[in-house]
Amino acid sequence: QLQASGGGLVQTGGSLRLSCTASGSSLGSLVAWFRQAPGKEREGISCISRSGVSRVYTDSVRGRFTISTDNAKNTVYLQMNSLKPEDTAVYFCASRAVRVPNSVCLNSIHYEYWGQGTLVTVSS
Repeated sequence: QLQASGGGLVQTGGSLRLSCTASGSSLGSLVAWFRQAPGKEREGISCISRSGVSRVYTDSVRGRFTISTDNAKNTVYLQMNSLKPEDTAVYFCASRAVRVPNSVCLNSIHYEYWGQGTLVTVSS
């Protein structure tokens, strides 16, 4: 079971750190963060391999967001800096047992397990 946390209200330019923790099982070989803004489709924004070596970012967050993993805590983090109003969304984490190629790791259809989502609101 995955649990996402760390969302909240922040001003433009601010920072938040989201956490995705697995309880009762390991995180799996691949974990990703997705977001869904009102009226929009779910968007994959970053994924990371269990080792932490392989990381992928979508263009809109590259250079501002950093994904990391702490296997001892069974947790994946998403550090979000320089936040913009367009980052406002519900953020979800997801995992799968077996890795897929980086080229498709931001596609939601590949993920078996999902957290409940945490709301991030960036005010202008």
